[in-house]
Amino acid sequence: MTASDVYGRTTRLELTDQTLREWDAVVVAADPEQGIVLDRSAFYPGGGGQPPDHGVLLWGGVQTRIAGARKADDLWLVPVADNPLPTVGTAGRGELEDERRTAIMRTHSGLHLLSGVVFRDFGALVTGGNMEPLEARMDFNLPSVPEGFREAIAAACAAEIEADRAITTTTMPRGEAFATYPDLIRTATDLLPPDLEVVRIVDIAGLDTQADAGTHVASTRSIGGLEVVKIENKGKGFRRLRIRVTG
Repeated sequence: MTASDVYGRTTRLELTDQTLREWDAVVVAADPEQGIVLDRSAFYPGGGGQPPDHGVLLWGGVQTRIAGARKADDLWLVPVADNPLPTVGTAGRGELEDERRTAIMRTHSGLHLLSGVVFRDFGALVTGGNMEPLEARMDFNLPSVPEGFREAIAAACAAEIEADRAITTTTMPRGEAFATYPDLIRTATDLLPPDLEVVRIVDIAGLDTQADAGTHVASTRSIGGLEVVKIENKGKGFRRLRIRVTG
């Protein structure tokens, strides 16, 4: 849920500039089994329920399609099968699939807005979640669903989107972060690694502040619309909300 802006041999550009879609880079590792490592990359590697980015790497007049990215000893880009592999030292240009990344950013911010509303209005914490472009689910430790709950949540989310609250990211030393934001963890279980020294924080001004390493839009209005599609009972004290991002 948190990360520094460097992982292995890669500077993670997406953590400091979430609008970036193209950048220059140099190949520092290439392996037929593991993939490609760049010195600089804006490909989100997946994690915290957010899926990885897709895109291309352009090099020497060749295009290698990237089907995803993952963290191991390095941040490895995963080429589409049978696509050409550059050699170490090759200069190239990375390009993200903008439509997918933007849809995921809107969806991820929509989930933070949803969790902020449910925590504020009903005191429930998140117990799980997952997302795809423009569709997602989020689970809460909600013992019961009051009458009119779905309509109330939908209306509250719509109001927060209309309010156009700024969404910003910062980093803080762990101790300072928890001293400043006692409710920084909005999940029922603290998922932060115990050895994590720097925490990345995503803040929806006046609504929600959470530790998070994903990508987000710049304001709640940029989410578009948020529809509560379904509420499911996932066992005693747990409810699953399925949402769709629209517009």
